Amino acid sequence: MTVSNHLREALEALGAAACADRIRGVSTLEQAGPYDLCFAEEAAQSAAVARSQAALILVGESFPAVADKPLLRVADPRACFFEVAALFLPAPETEGRHPSAAIHPDAELGAGVAVGACAVIAAGAVVGSGSRIGAGVYLGPGVRIGGDCLIGANVSILRDCALGDRCIVHPGAVIGGDGFGFRWDGAGHRKVPQLGRVVIEDDVEIGCNSCIDRATLGVTRIGRGCKIDNLVQVAHNVSVGCHTILVSQSGIAGSSTVGDGVVVAGQVAISDHVRVGDGARIGGQSGVVKDVPPGAAVFGTPARALKQALREHAALARLPDLLKQIQRQQERLEWLEARLARFESELEKDLEKGDFEAAAS
Repeated sequence: MTVSNHLREALEALGAAACADRIRGVSTLEQAGPYDLCFAEEAAQSAAVARSQAALILVGESFPAVADKPLLRVADPRACFFEVAALFLPAPETEGRHPSAAIHPDAELGAGVAVGACAVIAAGAVVGSGSRIGAGVYLGPGVRIGGDCLIGANVSILRDCALGDRCIVHPGAVIGGDGFGFRWDGAGHRKVPQLGRVVIEDDVEIGCNSCIDRATLGVTRIGRGCKIDNLVQVAHNVSVGCHTILVSQSGIAGSSTVGDGVVVAGQVAISDHVRVGDGARIGGQSGVVKDVPPGAAVFGTPARALKQALREHAALARLPDLLKQIQRQQERLEWLEARLARFESELEKDLEKGDFEAAAS
């Protein structure tokens, strides 16, 4: 079935079958052309809706009327919009098995597996049915990939690592590289053997150039439904719970545990052997050096309760004015001290002269 047929079905389900022939793409309110679908959620977007050239605009059921604009009222405009937008995704880049791919005879590929140009699949690797392996991918010995996964170009998944079903790994990611483990023997840093593996559960998405290191011993684990942004580092023996989000440039040091449903914002650093409880929220650029309780919202370096951190930041913003005030008070104090010193000097002189009347005055 073509995109247009799927689109017609989707618009008919929304009650907008008459618009099916006019919709050829999706866009934002500001950039939409006369053949685009877009959406608006907030009443404050009414002016933008009025200016939009879109063929059809999905809005909430209570959205204000906008004259001469094709509005379609739905319960959840954002969700409906992205359901339609998914129909416009480009066709998969990898189809079939490219002749330049190197697939070991002992590798096991399920039905419908596609393998891109110059990919390498080593002995003992298993790829589940319907998965797509992009160009330049390396799957090491004993790697297991579940069904319906998408492994982007130039991804490396090293020996004995495992991915569940429906995982997406974006280009350049490395799964199963050695953990950063060394010991000082008095003369140099000696490498600690990294003998563990990485296990990634179902429905995980991993962004471009992110790295998930294998365990020193045992398992580095990423729980079901986790979403990992670009340029994220997960160190050896880390355990990340289900449905946790790790945003770009965040890093988790070795042997730390992050619970279920946690949100780790951009550029957060989590120290080693730290436990972050279920449902915690960690603000951007925070440094987590001690355990975070379940459900807590923390911020800053060192990370502390969000309300406390915000009060401290507010006080810090007042510091220049407070310094000026202190400087003025210091100048006033110095002036008073100078006046007092002169007074004491004059008093001593009057007393030495025996001029008690002048001293009393």
